[in-house]
Amino acid sequence: MADQEDEEYHEYVRSALPALRRLAYVLSQDGHRADDLVQSALVKLYLRWDRARTATNRDSYARTVLIRVFLSERRTGWARRVVLVDHLPESMVTGPDPAATLALRAALATLPAKQRATLVLRYYADLSVDETAEALGCPANTVKSHTARGLAALRRLLPDESYPTETRSGR
Repeated sequence: MADQEDEEYHEYVRSALPALRRLAYVLSQDGHRADDLVQSALVKLYLRWDRARTATNRDSYARTVLIRVFLSERRTGWARRVVLVDHLPESMVTGPDPAATLALRAALATLPAKQRATLVLRYYADLSVDETAEALGCPANTVKSHTARGLAALRRLLPDESYPTETRSGR
């Protein structure tokens, strides 16, 4: 790669790294695993930098590479051989309710990889159905069904305790 292209790649990585790490953490639920995912994605991005640098949206391209690395890893035997143990996050959880955030992350971890990736891209990365379909390399209808199934599973795992389960009558 030419020096100018190398510098352009390094500049892009410096700006995109925090967002890629956050996305990888939400997908993998493990800080070390997230770093490994990002590293693998950045290697693939570097090898295809000639294509990535001319993409209309580099962030979308990099996000797609990261998602595909995650899904590829989930298909391999690594996910079945390695057992992750429950432990507190390495850093303090920020957000409106740390317990709810941890519960949501635990529930997300139980979902199949494609459902999890779909929900993360749709609601965490705030992508449209079409953008999610492009990132995952599948039809929009598949994204819609993965989203519906994933949300239904999360609703079963995380019932909303702020509302009574029976319907309110007389109001």
